[in-house]
Amino acid sequence: MNRGDARKTAEGLTHLTGFGNEHSSEAVPGALPEGRNSPQRAPLGLYAEQLSGSAFTEPRAHNRRSWLYRIRPSAAHPAFTRTGNGALRTAPFTETVPDPNRLRWDPLPDPAAGTDFLAGLWTLGGNGDAAQRTGMAVHLYHADTSMERVFSNADGELLIVPERGGLLLRTEFGLLRAEPGHVALIPRGVRFRVELLDTAADGGQSPTARGYVCENYGAPFQLPDLGPIGANGLANPRDFLAPVAAYEDTEGPVEVVNKFCGNLWTARYDHSPLDVVAWHGNHVPYVYDLRRFNVIGTISYDHPDPSIFTVLTSPSDTPGLAGVDFVVFAPRWLVGEDTFRPPYFHRNVMSEYMGLIEGAYDAKTAGKGGFVPGGGSLHNMMSAHGPDRETFDRASAAELRPQRVDDGLAFMFETRWPLTLTPHAAGADHLQQGYDDVWNGLERHFRPLH
Repeated sequence: MNRGDARKTAEGLTHLTGFGNEHSSEAVPGALPEGRNSPQRAPLGLYAEQLSGSAFTEPRAHNRRSWLYRIRPSAAHPAFTRTGNGALRTAPFTETVPDPNRLRWDPLPDPAAGTDFLAGLWTLGGNGDAAQRTGMAVHLYHADTSMERVFSNADGELLIVPERGGLLLRTEFGLLRAEPGHVALIPRGVRFRVELLDTAADGGQSPTARGYVCENYGAPFQLPDLGPIGANGLANPRDFLAPVAAYEDTEGPVEVVNKFCGNLWTARYDHSPLDVVAWHGNHVPYVYDLRRFNVIGTISYDHPDPSIFTVLTSPSDTPGLAGVDFVVFAPRWLVGEDTFRPPYFHRNVMSEYMGLIEGAYDAKTAGKGGFVPGGGSLHNMMSAHGPDRETFDRASAAELRPQRVDDGLAFMFETRWPLTLTPHAAGADHLQQGYDDVWNGLERHFRPLH
């Protein structure tokens, strides 16, 4: 399918709504069995198959599973063989030592011609151990070609954050469109293919897709508890869109790539594995428009902690401590009185990787290369950070009237452990030199009282 056809398909999609719901969908009427999950003979000659995203015995509130009714069962495939990992790496990250320095990268350079989403994954670093289902990884991607192969990840779920170029995600459950400003969540084990939507002004295929990926090895992402906020606010469940059933009935060779314990394995199927005609369950992919985030902030004084901007959280075994949080800095009003309004100076037990989708971020305006869309910064645990000198000087002298911040869309992957870089991230040509210089010139203003 060319990009023009993919764009037309993407713009005509319909969806199911609600995060964590027990959804059901059928592409052909009568494909879903009634009153049971696995009848002796599934309707329409389909095969019944359960996809479990959690252990059978996990509490109902945390149990993730879906029933799929497909043309062929997933078990009908040949053996997988190892294939190259490219620039994709997986925890544990042991090739370098954790770096306490503050680091910032320019965007990835344009990919080589013919690079699809999978080949264009470039791992910055991470923590934990994928085989132990703990921790996370930060990847970036760049691509100029739609995938023809199909990918699945046994190591964790993928949170895809497009920064340039729209994506059409063809999954076992149906189709989703993810544009810059959206995030797409692909659960562990779900097979999918990524097609690029955008074309050049002349109709060619030259523009690249680019963005970020959080690979979460731990507990599946969920909406954060709201506590004293009450019943509403932050990311509203109904704004998450799930696909309706859509299947491929394709005979012929299809490459399927599986990521398993850090390595890529490939097999050539004689049919498309995206052949699910109907499904029901709660282990499903979603897309979410970050501009729908209901920002909660101060209406009196002081800057609230950035945890108030959490969209999704992967809880750990310690209450309130996330394996990884996904945080968005969305358009909002600043009205705090006698308040330094940009993010405050900070040292944090958590580690923070920040990316920029569009515009500018109000605490990072200076430095060679700057903090630009497609770039990213890493402040590992207890590394001191905060507004650069230019931002500090400007905000300290600003007239404190109500201020609308709507010229940028930034996000953060915040994680409980330090991120260890891959060698190619630590030595990248697009790693900015002299990032520490943005805090030069923060002068002494102390004036003791006499």
